Amino acid sequence: MGWVGRTAVVAGLGGAVTAGCLGLVTGALAPDVGVGRRTRPLGPQVVDIAAPREVVFDVIAQPYLGRSTRAMREKARVLERGDDMVLAEHFTPVAGGRLTAKTTETVRFTRPGRIDFRLVRGPVPAVIESFRLTEHASGSRLEYEGGLGTDGWALGERWGRLVAARWEETVAASLSAVKKEAERRSALP
Repeated sequence: MGWVGRTAVVAGLGGAVTAGCLGLVTGALAPDVGVGRRTRPLGPQVVDIAAPREVVFDVIAQPYLGRSTRAMREKARVLERGDDMVLAEHFTPVAGGRLTAKTTETVRFTRPGRIDFRLVRGPVPAVIESFRLTEHASGSRLEYEGGLGTDGWALGERWGRLVAARWEETVAASLSAVKKEAERRSALP
């Protein structure tokens, strides 16, 4: 094989690696080989909210069980809806907003105190999460925790650290938005 052939092979491999990386980052490539599985915790994150837990629950459930605002439709889209569970796609900007990661998750609602998420498709093979709501002296407490699993031993574990950092940033922003909206609704006459 001459230099032209070698150059073509290297260019092809480079393109494949780039496509694979983009697929992982955006969730288009969903690796689940079940070998070398490692899990890591997500959270806990705790937020005290000056609103009754029923109001907080409704704020979280609204985009899934009720009508979604235009802003929320840019972040999530319900694919299937049941009485207490939905299948939804979630969209998260990554790479400085140049790319969008898409995950598909089931979301189960146990009124008034719990909402559970389970990853169906995304940049890692396994994520389970829960939002637990309890009554608190000043209103309610929202507790988030979960676990994220990756395959591929140490390499997968490194990938999991990157994904978990962005995942937890996204959750923190969501918790902040829930707090703001629940407190706004509670302050209404």
